[in-house]
Amino acid sequence: MNRRYEVGFSQRIQLEWLELTANLFLAGYTRREIQTALDDFLLDKLSVGSECKSSGRSKTISILSKIWVTVPAKLAPLRDEALELLLNTPKEQHLAIHWGMTMAVYPFFGIVAEQVGRLSRLQGSFAAGSIQRRIKEKLGERETVSRATQRVLRCFVDWGVLQDTSEIGIYQPASTQVIDNRKLAAWLIEAAFVASDSSSQALSVISQAPALFPFIVNSISPRDFDSNRRIEFFHQGMDDRMVMLHGV
Repeated sequence: MNRRYEVGFSQRIQLEWLELTANLFLAGYTRREIQTALDDFLLDKLSVGSECKSSGRSKTISILSKIWVTVPAKLAPLRDEALELLLNTPKEQHLAIHWGMTMAVYPFFGIVAEQVGRLSRLQGSFAAGSIQRRIKEKLGERETVSRATQRVLRCFVDWGVLQDTSEIGIYQPASTQVIDNRKLAAWLIEAAFVASDSSSQALSVISQAPALFPFIVNSISPRDFDSNRRIEFFHQGMDDRMVMLHGV
């Protein structure tokens, strides 16, 4: 199956858990030590009293680890740059970094974000059922898809990018975050491009991708990618600057 159409991200993940995982990795903890620390931290929060490897806690730790610790080899450079950004940007901007890494490692997360972004741009508030239908059209009528989509939507609420309305099952966007750090903006665009699984896209299009709906990316140019050897630009037509990834 195409990596983009695998579910994988099937649990309700909190931002503080992602932050903890990244910080443990930055502190030099080994993979095993991080898993133990996360298990201890989540012991009274998920699957209380269970040591089953298929428990929600175990699945959550696996997801957290894959995003920040055991990333696919081809995404390690993106992850390493993300860790540097975590160290050098204010904590209130860390949402964009966790968002980018999550959808790069788990494109399913990006697919849900893309559909939310499209619907919210079209009509503001939207029904969870509308997102469910769109995702099922892409990935098929599977119960795992339905459950995972709902959990991703609840993550969006937990992370503060969506909010519930007075009507059950109806969501609306919360406030957006302006990304004026050009290095972070360039990195976030690369993460969105990785998640999209496209061979090439116009820079103007990917910087306004619906999957980035919680963020406003200020004007960005190829010059902002000068130090990035993973990105290549070329012209298409008179004005379009196209972006292409090496090796992803």
